[in-house]
Amino acid sequence: MDLQAWLSMNVQTDAQQVAGDKFVFNLPDYENVNHVVVFMLGTVPFPAGMGGAVYFSFPDPVGGQVWQLLGFITNDKPSAIFKISQLKPGEGGEHPFGVMTVPRLASVAQVGVSIEPLEQLVQQTPVSGATVCAVDSFMQFTQKMLDSLYNFSSSFAVSQSQMTPNPSEMFIPASSILKWYENFQRRMAQNPNFWKT
Repeated sequence: MDLQAWLSMNVQTDAQQVAGDKFVFNLPDYENVNHVVVFMLGTVPFPAGMGGAVYFSFPDPVGGQVWQLLGFITNDKPSAIFKISQLKPGEGGEHPFGVMTVPRLASVAQVGVSIEPLEQLVQQTPVSGATVCAVDSFMQFTQKMLDSLYNFSSSFAVSQSQMTPNPSEMFIPASSILKWYENFQRRMAQNPNFWKT
């Protein structure tokens, strides 16, 4: 897999392959990291029907690694941002790294990516507070903004019979704002980042 991770303000490309379908990035300065971004470059996609579960493991001086599921990436969702600053050591569950010994230093946290079937990925529950839903939050904000604009402009609506001529003021038909609103919603649903181009 062609995986990259943005860790501790650095892009890391040196994932250790610890099994045929498992990769690990070391995170030595984890105490000073709030978010981790894991992304694919797009040069080597996941095999059909597969994606990557993303895990985080705190350093454990005793030697027992506990992995916490952060979320996943897929060919359709090739990047994700995860918040690790609020995670607590020791909280975790079953993970695909099993009892394998993943080489590490006692003071280094790790981010692991496990290649798994998509139907399995969507059924897993990430540890609470890890996933940063930037796109969902942005879409919610945009929807609220569109609703607010439409409601605000509609509050000034008058019928043609109620209009008094005022040569210094321009009037916009409410139907044109509604059409813009619907077009914007449609484009956001197709591509939440369309406005960046």
